[in-house]
Amino acid sequence: MKLSNLLGTVRQWHWITSALCLVGMLLFSVTGITLNHAADIKATPVVTTLEVELSEGIKQTLSNRESGPLPQAVRQFLINEHNIATPKTDAEWDDYEVYLGMPKPGGDAWLTIELESGLLIYENTDRGVISYLNDLHKGRNTSDAWRWFIDFFSILCIVFSLSGLWLLIRYANQRPSTWPLVVAGAIFPVLILILSAH
Repeated sequence: MKLSNLLGTVRQWHWITSALCLVGMLLFSVTGITLNHAADIKATPVVTTLEVELSEGIKQTLSNRESGPLPQAVRQFLINEHNIATPKTDAEWDDYEVYLGMPKPGGDAWLTIELESGLLIYENTDRGVISYLNDLHKGRNTSDAWRWFIDFFSILCIVFSLSGLWLLIRYANQRPSTWPLVVAGAIFPVLILILSAH
């Protein structure tokens, strides 16, 4: 491949990956700042609680279970009557109650059901938009699809960075400040780590 053709290909990789990464890089850069200053950003969690007794029919479906996810009847009741969606993940069962944890980005939710009385207690905590975005940054309590997105995004950033490096090499003779800036970008974080360690 001729140098001019290779240069055109690398340029194309660079601008395509930059376009694909633009929103993601802004999101991860902003949430990098908010995560770094999490203690300084005040948030008031909003907690929603529900207490309700289940019908005899639903209680009967619970009495026949010892493991696995919540019965479909309970899940359907929660979505129809209280707009609460529960996952099909396994709940924790014992002789007295069933517990289901439902962690999520930017908050948490859980429910317990007393098997004898049929009393259902549900609590949902929402810690706000910044907490939600911070959890997306970390991939905390997110879906498999989001984790795959983070992996794909990371690969795009690697291609973006390496194609940018190749372009720096190609045009370094025309821009004398190129390598001092690259070296400064590499040394500066290392110096901070070394100096702050002592």
